[in-house]
Amino acid sequence: MESRGISLGELAVRFGCKLKGDPDARVNHVAKLEAATPDAVSFLANPKYRAYLATTRAGVVVLDEASATDCSVPVLVTKAPYLVYARIASVLHPPPNLPPGVHVSAVVDAAAEVHPTAHIAANVVIGAGCRIAARVVIGPGCVLGMNVIIAQDTRLMANVTLCDGTVLGERCIINPNAVIGSEGFGFAPDQVGGWVKVPQVGSVRIGNDVEIGACTTIDRGAIGDTVIDDGVKLDNQIQIAHNVHIGAHTAMAACVGISGSTVIGRHCMIAGQVGIAGHLNICDNVVITGKSMVSASINKPGVYSGSLHAEEAGKFRRNAARFARLDDLAKEVRQLRGKHQSDPAENTKID
Repeated sequence: MESRGISLGELAVRFGCKLKGDPDARVNHVAKLEAATPDAVSFLANPKYRAYLATTRAGVVVLDEASATDCSVPVLVTKAPYLVYARIASVLHPPPNLPPGVHVSAVVDAAAEVHPTAHIAANVVIGAGCRIAARVVIGPGCVLGMNVIIAQDTRLMANVTLCDGTVLGERCIINPNAVIGSEGFGFAPDQVGGWVKVPQVGSVRIGNDVEIGACTTIDRGAIGDTVIDDGVKLDNQIQIAHNVHIGAHTAMAACVGISGSTVIGRHCMIAGQVGIAGHLNICDNVVITGKSMVSASINKPGVYSGSLHAEEAGKFRRNAARFARLDDLAKEVRQLRGKHQSDPAENTKID
């Protein structure tokens, strides 16, 4: 946080807003409409909170033109209030500026390369062949296996594990207890009812500006790599199996599970607790609503939903096939009813 904050005039210029209020007034943090004080920025993006505009004490509210007349305090007018608020919040609440250097309790292999501007916190372990770029932050308790590569300005929070060969791009944020590059779930059944482990010899490659939530796990590829493209945002407790490929700027909410070798396109949104079967293709610009089960590829952009309770597999498949035809069957029924009602012979009453 800046000690004296930032002026409303500077915010308006920096983020392309129209200011209605004193350009010299200053703010230094963000807050909810109902709790804000005169040194705070708030915003209105959801109409259900409009009633607070008349009573808020915020120093300035970010909102659209249609809402500006209802506000009792200065406003920053924009077509995208939530987006502008997010950018202002990033200015007022930047990540801590940690000093460069390696904590005395960290264990860094002699064959690792750590840029002098990187921050390596307490109890970190960095294996041989790792390359840590400029201004990287590695939080306490993180473990990096061998040959891990982390590009500049990426931040690892506490207790993150990056297994051998993991590659992270620039400006990524990896939240606590995430595990990236662990072995995929690969076992071949043998003839006596047991299982034979299939070696997982690939790795994980993550692009720039990716954020990965707490306790999310991303398995390394069995053959080839698991790939997370630029700008992907993953919530907490997500499971990404081996050889999955997630396209740029796709976002996933908590508890999504994606089975192996599935390819998900760009700019998709996948809601919480969605399950996606393996070896599928999901095209670009697909939205999947919460708790849906995806068991077939999706080749057309749009919004998809669907989940059914578990039952005997053969019966489930027959019912699922019939369910897919319900709309066509309903149209046939309507057509038959219309024909019945319009046919004089059918309507003739016989005493």
